[in-house]
Amino acid sequence: MFETFYPSEWLESAYDVDYEAMYKKGYRNIIFDIDNTLVFHGAPQNEASLKLLNRLKELGFKILFLSNNKEPRVRSFAEPVDAMYIHKAGKPGKKGYLTAVEMMGGTLENTFFVGDQLFTDVWGAKRSGLYNILVKPLNSREEIQIVLKRILERIVLHSYKKFLLKNVQE
Repeated sequence: MFETFYPSEWLESAYDVDYEAMYKKGYRNIIFDIDNTLVFHGAPQNEASLKLLNRLKELGFKILFLSNNKEPRVRSFAEPVDAMYIHKAGKPGKKGYLTAVEMMGGTLENTFFVGDQLFTDVWGAKRSGLYNILVKPLNSREEIQIVLKRILERIVLHSYKKFLLKNVQE
């Protein structure tokens, strides 16, 4: 019933993704959400995010930030690491994801997405045909509309956990 929203993977943090393994699998492009994925909602780029993003570029990844936020916010993440970005992306619509893949010169097969929201980030990536990684939000303090979505996310993720458990047992 909820399978349409299930992520390809669900991890604790964007900092826990095995990016080296993803590179070995043939992935070359990463599309990132920003708020509550790389930093707390509304927080500036920090040492941890800069270190991660620079390491990914050294590994050979192209990086693009895809955000529904305004341009100054998104640009502030892209410029320090010489990455591409799309602001006011219209997630979960497919257009932003597909444009991101095209901007990076990639394909759906060599690009993946990392984000913290199931109904915008992951659902849009999944609908676009991208491998997607859902990460837990870095901070529980969020705007009310996101808090309300998180309640529904818990229901879907409970179903997803049962799905994973069933598949492990088979």
